[in-house]
Amino acid sequence: MENSLIPKRHYKGDVQLSIIGLGGMLLVGMQQKNADKLVSESIEKGINYFDVAPFYGDGEAERKMGAAIATHRSELFLACKTLERSAKEASRELEHSLWCLHTDHFDLYQFHALSDVAEVEDIFSVGGAMEAFLHARSQGKIRFIGFSAHSVEAALAMLDRFPFDSILFPVNFINYARGNFGPQVIAKAKELGVARLAIKALAHGPWKKSEKRNYPNCWYRPIDKLDLARQALRFTLSEDVTAAIPPGDERLFRMALELAPDLPPLTSQERGNLLASARALRPLMRT
Repeated sequence: MENSLIPKRHYKGDVQLSIIGLGGMLLVGMQQKNADKLVSESIEKGINYFDVAPFYGDGEAERKMGAAIATHRSELFLACKTLERSAKEASRELEHSLWCLHTDHFDLYQFHALSDVAEVEDIFSVGGAMEAFLHARSQGKIRFIGFSAHSVEAALAMLDRFPFDSILFPVNFINYARGNFGPQVIAKAKELGVARLAIKALAHGPWKKSEKRNYPNCWYRPIDKLDLARQALRFTLSEDVTAAIPPGDERLFRMALELAPDLPPLTSQERGNLLASARALRPLMRT
């Protein structure tokens, strides 16, 4: 890794986050000593945004990240997630994640991977997971509350229901150009003062059945060519987001770190040309 530090951007309050986050999925399948080394190197580069979830590798990512960040916890912004939609199960999972990660609180805790409005209703129902989130926040176990979604409809419904601190959402030039997926969510979040965090910046599209899947932790085909990756990251970070989390593969993460110190905003002409270049591509997500 080069010596150039990763830039930071404003998140909420006095919090500044590195524009590239380390996603726990990339630790799945990695030896602990290598995970420790990657985390230490990332922190030296200026990475302070770490994101993980209990279902990444069936708990493997949490265990490895917990061990790797143990001596760095006070330096980091640690985000975690839950797929649980009831208060009882969300509370149980939160406590287990805190234990796995050797911490007494999460800087950000998120409802994860919302796919339809029915889940939104479950979260906000009597006995729904929002009750657990609010209780945990009152106890100091959560500082900020957020959510991620793979549905425009569900994301907009969540934004209507609660003053979230942030949203974690796909912001990808191919999705924008070919699927009209994302711009309306980012615009609404910005209007409401909800911080924007990005995923899928380096998604090229769905895997084709005939393709060899060289990135076992990626459920989609990633952008792995340096020039296009630079343009894709510039696009995402030009959409007024705080940070982007690269796909769950060490090679792709290191590529993002190499690019991160020099990612100026796209000009309007560059943005238009990039969107036009996606005309023949299949988006990973669409409305």
